[in-house]
Amino acid sequence: MKNKYKICISGAAGGECFEAAKGLAYDVGREVARQGAVLVTGATTGIPHQAARGARDAGGMVIGFSPAATIKEHVKKYRLPTDSIEVIVFTGFGYAGRNLLLTRSSDAVILVCGRIGTLNEFTIAFEDKKIIGILASSGGMSDELPHILRVAKRGAKNIIFDPDPHTLIKKVLAALAKNYEDDGIRGKRKKNLRKRGEF
Repeated sequence: MKNKYKICISGAAGGECFEAAKGLAYDVGREVARQGAVLVTGATTGIPHQAARGARDAGGMVIGFSPAATIKEHVKKYRLPTDSIEVIVFTGFGYAGRNLLLTRSSDAVILVCGRIGTLNEFTIAFEDKKIIGILASSGGMSDELPHILRVAKRGAKNIIFDPDPHTLIKKVLAALAKNYEDDGIRGKRKKNLRKRGEF
């Protein structure tokens, strides 16, 4: 059985940003599935939920990391959805702890739209040197990141900007494949690096 890349989708759970970008989020999730990767979300509403719907409609697998400790808490306390998610991991660590586990468990992080929680997931991924994809012109925090990066003076290595969901996912998967190749994975498995979302 081949392993698949795990692509995290990060974005606004609601608000104006979500309303403007929900179609794009669906397309990003669909592309993750179509290109052979597993979608990982915060098991929440808004952008991540729309991406999960897109991935599931395309026959893909979706893993959600919940801030709750139980399914009851997930639904009753946090009021989060359970549909369109094949596997829910109940972290019990609230939103901040969930964000850390969610991001670290993923091979790459894609940002669509976004608010403060999205910025939190971005900084975790950035410090961990993850491949990060930014859906350009999707609004919210995603559109502010070029300015934030300039002010931070930390460069933009491993960050990919593209306004097209299909192209963005393709570029992110290619970058992941190159990283695995550069890390010394060779032999028979090398051929798999270039396949859609597999390593």
